[in-house]
Amino acid sequence: MNKFMELALEEAKRGVSCGDGGPFGAVVVRNGEVIASAHNMVLKNDDPTAHAEVQAIRKACKVIGSPLIPDCEIYSTCEPCPMCLSAIMWARIPTIYYGCTKDDAEKIGFIDAFIYHVLDGSNGDELKRISLDRDGCLPLMDEWEKSQDHGTY
Repeated sequence: MNKFMELALEEAKRGVSCGDGGPFGAVVVRNGEVIASAHNMVLKNDDPTAHAEVQAIRKACKVIGSPLIPDCEIYSTCEPCPMCLSAIMWARIPTIYYGCTKDDAEKIGFIDAFIYHVLDGSNGDELKRISLDRDGCLPLMDEWEKSQDHGTY
């Protein structure tokens, strides 16, 4: 087994054994060195966003001191859900290594496929999406764009 995937698996086992969350672990690697590892903390934190990949990315960004970590790669025990995939993309991580597939996750009750279907429009009626008060919100976008004090991400 790949040594980094093995570490991700150990994280996942640790999380399951202590009841923190589902069977997921992740490791962020930079230049062949682990800079962050985490497991799913959804149940422990009562936080649906506390997935292993998100937790590991948060830690890695703190270590590096940037929300962008394009010189890293991530190892996950399962194919990332849409939220984690988005976090990986926002962090600019260019490579994902994963063990189980989203279909494997679906077989044990995780709703990744449902979310992918909402995103691709094939289950669009399952989630109401309503644009509201765009004209009131848009000036803040303009203000941000004109500001010289914001970072890039």
